[in-house]
Amino acid sequence: PRLTVLDMGATFMGGLQGNLDFPRNDASATAVWASAENTTSTETTPTFDKLSMSPKRITAFTDVSKQNLLQTSIAMENFVRNRLNRAVMNLLETACISGTGSSGQPTGLLTVSGTNDITIGTNGGPLTWALVVQFETETATDNADMGSLGYLFTPGVAGVLKTAKRDVAGNGFIWEGPNSNATVNGYRAMATNFLPSTLTKGTSSGVCHAAIFGNWSELMIGQWGGVDLLVNPYTKGKEALVELIINAWYDLGVRHPVSFCKCDEITLS
Repeated sequence: PRLTVLDMGATFMGGLQGNLDFPRNDASATAVWASAENTTSTETTPTFDKLSMSPKRITAFTDVSKQNLLQTSIAMENFVRNRLNRAVMNLLETACISGTGSSGQPTGLLTVSGTNDITIGTNGGPLTWALVVQFETETATDNADMGSLGYLFTPGVAGVLKTAKRDVAGNGFIWEGPNSNATVNGYRAMATNFLPSTLTKGTSSGVCHAAIFGNWSELMIGQWGGVDLLVNPYTKGKEALVELIINAWYDLGVRHPVSFCKCDEITLS
């Protein structure tokens, strides 16, 4: 699957040490008009909380027979290394979008509390031009329509939008461009299979797709150290097997959830 969150503008920080805390202003200061020249000023108290991040381990291993390695070149070992690294990145992308926040997983955009959420109907429904615009409207209403704004859809929804006109007069299609670099409503759009497409809303069982719009720079991804790959020819030496074990430490968080708007009840018809 195509890795998309970094392409959409997510903030990546590598080589981290120790836990991270990002202070954030969660209540703004306010000012008032003085009713007279010497009226006493009104107190205002902006408040802060923080986004905390700490390393969480991603791991996998695979066995390769020594005979396999003997009968092929070093390209086989490099192939396995690359596949393991790809598995790590796939899991990280999945966590960014739909991580549960439990069992060692970070909390993803579809799960984190505080994001805007579009409701289509009791049983979900197709994504219309008016609903596409609503993604932007919800974000703008929270003063969050700034930064690396863009849409992320499933390939199925992207396919529908490529053939859907913006209005009854037939003025242009909603989706314009390829899946990897398109525009929707004037913003960048990409399609990815990491967004779920088997969700349920009412009687629409297992057929609903998800979509996300927002300022992707507010999605923070941290990496501690590098990707650790251990080649272990000893543990399973009696079976002539070599273990390749990969470990990596990541975490992610959403700095301001109102910077994103999601919908998880889109049907294709």
